[in-house]
Amino acid sequence: MRIGLIINPLAGLGGSVALKGSDGVAEQALALGAEPRAVWRTEQALQVLLPWREQVEFLSLPGAMGGDLLARMGFRHQLLTRPLQETTSAADTRAAVIALQQAGCALLLFAGGDGTARDVAEVVAPGQAVLGIPAGVKIHSGVYAFSPQAAGELLVRLLQGGLVRLTQGEVRDLDEQALREGRVTARWYGEMTVPQEGHFLQHVKQAGVESEELVLLELADWLSEEWQPGVRYVFGPGSTLHGLASQLGLQTTLLGVDVIEDGRVLARDVDAAQLLALVDGHAARLLVTAIGGQGHILGRGNQQISPQVVRAIGLDNLRVVATKRKLATLQGRPLLVDSGDPALDQAFPPAVRVWAGYREELLYPLGWTSSATPC
Repeated sequence: MRIGLIINPLAGLGGSVALKGSDGVAEQALALGAEPRAVWRTEQALQVLLPWREQVEFLSLPGAMGGDLLARMGFRHQLLTRPLQETTSAADTRAAVIALQQAGCALLLFAGGDGTARDVAEVVAPGQAVLGIPAGVKIHSGVYAFSPQAAGELLVRLLQGGLVRLTQGEVRDLDEQALREGRVTARWYGEMTVPQEGHFLQHVKQAGVESEELVLLELADWLSEEWQPGVRYVFGPGSTLHGLASQLGLQTTLLGVDVIEDGRVLARDVDAAQLLALVDGHAARLLVTAIGGQGHILGRGNQQISPQVVRAIGLDNLRVVATKRKLATLQGRPLLVDSGDPALDQAFPPAVRVWAGYREELLYPLGWTSSATPC
């Protein structure tokens, strides 16, 4: 099987340094200490393929867009000779898609975020099978596997001749005008053909400001009764936690990570390094929410909550905050973690406690591999 591989080396740079994305801010993110993660995420996917590497040949681009990684991992591959600039761009991605299709590939594998998916969708031929490795900051599109490992396992299924259904996956990205107006909604940019099997492929994010104000008010009442003095409460991004903080009279950032202590905002819109300094060695609680329709609680839009931060706070001190309406959008699928650290993902329990109302906790299944199924 010939697989085309495109890596967007700049994808995900803005996540850990609280820039909410990577488009147009790569230099700023690098200056703030961000480390490229797209190549590493691709390596996680390709590691699953190593036992079957004699059955696959890759077509790719030189350097960080794929060639360096394939050579290092020992995969058979051909490189297109098109010269690349030291810093790649969206134009490079689009040109790579065209070139790989002309060279002939059964599947086009790409690593990036929603911006990368938009670039691919702009020039991909109708019916060309594609699969995304999630490496961006916020991933709303339904063309990505829910983790790098899941992408690798789906490729193995294809190599083994397994029956894999093709479907249409939506490409979505944040509506910037709505974001400036304080609303988080994803704009539709088209569809691409993707292989789909079981729990390999993530669903389209269902976004929008949470309207269940009564539930948030109940949750705020409960949390106000549970505040512990001297404990630092980390509020992850998203409309649910932003609405909860508003009910408590606190001004938090909609898409940022904030730290609250003793009823006041101690730090607002922190990056991964700042957050680790605030919680390491200090009593802390971590509140995250689930992405409606997808179920991710880590690894989508909240990379500031790094694996180091999660370990410093402790899994026992993590709580998911989600209304029953949001959980219903999952249609029985488990919550998901994709922290970027497979060892940490495996350490999560098979079910997590979800705060869903006033003194109302639910036990909800959680998965991190493609075989994860609801209890």
